[in-house]
Amino acid sequence: MNAAVAPSQLNDDLDQRIVAHAADARWYPSPRPGVERRMLDRVAAETGRATSIVRYLPGAEFSPHRHDGGEEILVLEGVFSDEHGDYPAGSYLRNPPGSSHRPYSTPGCTLFVKLWQFSAGDTEAGRIDTRHTQWRRGLVPGLHVMPLHDFDGIGTALVSWAPQTVFSPHVHPGGEEILVLEGVFRDEDGEYPAGTWLRNPRWSRHAPFTGEEGALIYVKVGHLGASLLMPQ
Repeated sequence: MNAAVAPSQLNDDLDQRIVAHAADARWYPSPRPGVERRMLDRVAAETGRATSIVRYLPGAEFSPHRHDGGEEILVLEGVFSDEHGDYPAGSYLRNPPGSSHRPYSTPGCTLFVKLWQFSAGDTEAGRIDTRHTQWRRGLVPGLHVMPLHDFDGIGTALVSWAPQTVFSPHVHPGGEEILVLEGVFRDEDGEYPAGTWLRNPRWSRHAPFTGEEGALIYVKVGHLGASLLMPQ
């Protein structure tokens, strides 16, 4: 575990394009023993908006706590648990503003976590096992989409790219955020293997495609610059 102090602010300028490769990751301790984090973006130390990869060692736990700004989780590895249930890899969870829980992991787990990124009025809780959820055909051959949540112009989904899939050049008025889960995702600016996190700002444009590996990605659009809840 890296003993360095976690930054209080990181990649907090939403007008900047960010590419964070897993190979360059630095891990920082959390306030709880056995839990460490790879910071992706952050606006305040332990209290504000944050996007992170969080890793629980076997048996690690957090004290009961409340999420005033809501929490979004995608379980990447292992089994994540709280008093409401056990969530294996592939589980997508939404804990709305005002919810509370006592999280832990018996075997250990790795999570993608977003805090304080709910719109006002978005109170929907969510529990989706993506391993057993139906895919929908995408806009081009080789593309399949699994919607996870939509509210007020902000959409979250998993997108499966077959090998050699090409998407037309397009613009994201509300920005786009991507976590590459499997394979290699590509666009005209580079190649992004599994574990890469990208944030493309509002009105950015790209022409994504895949090579022979294909790719599975988490995608969130419309949230950059949107009116989100903020700590008081």
